[in-house]
Amino acid sequence: MNIIQNPDSTSLKRTIEQGTADQRIAVLDIINEVRKNGDAAIKAYTEKLDRVSLRSFLVTEEEVEQAYKEINEELLTIIQEAACNIRDFHSRQKRESWMTTQENGTILGQKYTPLDAVGLYVPGGLAAYPSSVLMNVIPAQVAGVKRIVIASPPQENGYLPAGVLVAARELGIREIYKMGGAQAIAGLAYGTETIEKVDKITGPGNIYVALAKREVFGHVSIDMIAGPSEIVVLADDTAKAAEVAADLLSQAEHDERASSVLVTTSLSLAREVKKEVYKQLEPLPKSVIARSSIESYGAIYVTDTLDHAIDIVNELAPEHLEIMTEDPMSLLGRIRHAGAIFLGRYSSEPIGDYFAGPNHVLPTNGTARFSSPLNVDDFMKKSSIISYSQQAMLENGRKVAAFARLEGLEAHARAVELRLEDL
Repeated sequence: MNIIQNPDSTSLKRTIEQGTADQRIAVLDIINEVRKNGDAAIKAYTEKLDRVSLRSFLVTEEEVEQAYKEINEELLTIIQEAACNIRDFHSRQKRESWMTTQENGTILGQKYTPLDAVGLYVPGGLAAYPSSVLMNVIPAQVAGVKRIVIASPPQENGYLPAGVLVAARELGIREIYKMGGAQAIAGLAYGTETIEKVDKITGPGNIYVALAKREVFGHVSIDMIAGPSEIVVLADDTAKAAEVAADLLSQAEHDERASSVLVTTSLSLAREVKKEVYKQLEPLPKSVIARSSIESYGAIYVTDTLDHAIDIVNELAPEHLEIMTEDPMSLLGRIRHAGAIFLGRYSSEPIGDYFAGPNHVLPTNGTARFSSPLNVDDFMKKSSIISYSQQAMLENGRKVAAFARLEGLEAHARAVELRLEDL
C-alpha cells in the first residue's frame, strides 16, 4: 500500500470488471445450455460448479422452518429492525402518477407502474448475505412488485444459509431457488420448466454473474454490472488512524480485487494509517484476501490542498465515500460522484451495509459518475399520458405535420392532417 504525494489522474488506481475471453465464452455456453435444457441444465451446472446434487432447487417449507431453529432470537430481532429501517428509507422514494390539464384542454401526465416480476440474486456459497435479501427485496416491495423471486447458490450441504432464508421469509418471500452463477441468471431471464421468467434481475455476484447479467440485458432489465467493492476515505489530520485503517480493511476483506483508498491532506496521518492497516491485517480471519486487496489495489494519496483531494475523490467516483474531516458536512456539496456518502467519525461504512436504511447495492467501477444506488424507481416503469383536445389539434396540428415532413415522414403528416380536415 504505497503513499503517493500529489498524484495526477494517471496514477489513480481503479479495478475495472471486464472478464476474460474464456470467462465470457463459458458464460455464453451456460446461458445457451439453460435456454435449451432448462431445469436439467441448472441441476447439472449446480452439481458441476457448486458440487451439490439437488432433486429440486426450490426451497421447501421444511428448510425455512429449520432455518428459524438455527438462528437465535437476537439476530432475528436485528434482521427485523434493519428491515424496518430499510423500508422506512425506501418508502420515502416512491413517486406517484401525475396529470396536468392545460388551458386548451390537453391532458399530459406520467403513470408509474410496478414491474410484474423481478429476480433477486443473493451471493452465497461460502458466505451468507441476508443483508442482500433485505436490500433487494424491500425496494421492490415498496414499488409494488407482485412476484419477487430469490436465487442464491447452495452451500455444500445442499441448503441455503439460515440467515438468508429467515430474512426472505420475514419479508414474505416464498419463491426461493437454490441456484447460483450464470445458470441462475439464465434461469431467471429465460425461464425453465420450474421457473417462470422475470422482467428484471438485480443483485451483485461474482464475475460470472456480472457477465451473465450483461449477456441477458435487453431480454430482461438489470440493475447494474457490479464490480469489486470500493471505498475511499477523505480525511484530514483530525481523523483517527486506527479507525481509517479499520474502514479500509472492511472493504478489502470482501475480495482480492476490492479497492481501498485513503485521500488525505496529512502526510503524518497517511503514515500512521499505513502502519495501522498492516497491524490490523494480521488477526483478520480473511487476512490473505485483505492483504492481496490492499497490496494490489490499495493506495494512499496525499495532497497539498483539500481542493485537490476533493478532485481526486470525484475522479475516482467511488462506491463508498467516507468523509472524516473536521467539518464533513461542509464538504458534502462539493462531492459530485459517489454511490454512498458517509459523514463523520461515527458513520463507518458497515453502518450503511446493514442497518442505517439506504441501499447497499451501489455503482462500482467509477459508474457513480452516472449511476445511482438501487432504489424504488428501479422496480417501476413510467408511461407517458397524452390526451390532445380538439382545440389543441387546431392550434398545433399543422406544426406537427410540418415537423413530420421536415423528417421525410409523409404518413406522419397525413395522419394529423386527416383530423384537421374534419375540424
